[in-house]
Amino acid sequence: MPIDRLSAIFSALADPTRRAILARLALGALSVTELAQPFEMSLPGISKHLKVLERAGLISRGRDAQWRPCQLEAAPLKDVAAWIDEYRRFWEASLDRLNDYLMELQAKAKQDEPTE
Repeated sequence: MPIDRLSAIFSALADPTRRAILARLALGALSVTELAQPFEMSLPGISKHLKVLERAGLISRGRDAQWRPCQLEAAPLKDVAAWIDEYRRFWEASLDRLNDYLMELQAKAKQDEPTE
């Protein structure tokens, strides 16, 4: 059963190391060795993370002579943002309705206050 694109992206983003790799790549292309520097793991370990990110479409790997740069592919993050945006609108509408209800309760409480 094929995994849908959004699930692959969320799965890739679920790991803090992969998110840190993406943050570093947002500043520009880096080699695997450069990406591995701040992490306490082997190059094969970093490569496994890169494969997950590549399968999710979040990075691409090129070849320039001996240098094999990795670079961020931000377009799939738009899919994530669009999916989340649907729920943001839902919660904003829910909170607006709750606010209206609270305002209504406050107005009713003011009307019910005894006058001196």
